[in-house]
This record gives sequence, C-alpha cells and structure tokens, in this order.
Amino acid sequence: MGSEEAKAEFTIEPFTEGDPGPHVKEPIYVAEQSGLDVEVGPFGTTVIGDQEKVFELVSDLVKTAIENGASRVSLQVTAI
Repeated sequence: MGSEEAKAEFTIEPFTEGDPGPHVKEPIYVAEQSGLDVEVGPFGTTVIGDQEKVFELVSDLVKTAIENGASRVSLQVTAI
C-alpha cells in the first residue's frame, strides 16, 4: 500500500490581525520544521504530507499553541 496523504488546516485564537503572538508563531514554526508542505495564510495555516506525519504534527501543534497561550485551536484534517 502506498503512502497516503493528509491535509491539516488550523486556526489559532485569540486572533489579532497583524500581531500574532507566540501562541500563533510557535506552532507555525513547529509546522515549518516538520519537513511537510506548509502554507501560512492570513486566517489559518495548512499542512500537507504523509498521513502519519501530519497526524503526529497535529498533536504537537495543538500542544504548542495551548502551552503558548491559545484559547482555541480550530482544526480540520482531510485524507487526500
């Protein structure tokens, strides 16, 4: 069986336009260091890659966001 891919889209709150705090910056840094494809948008971030790596990363992202002051992490994971 070939490698399946997944896409994780996440938004971290509180959201302050133009002034993302460490609760936003640190999870994005974690995503960028993962080796997966990362697209940072104005209202959320998307990560695409191997399903298992995406699943592991999602856990790290949520933990990092909460540890850095996030009040909410909205997450959607899609198998592709």
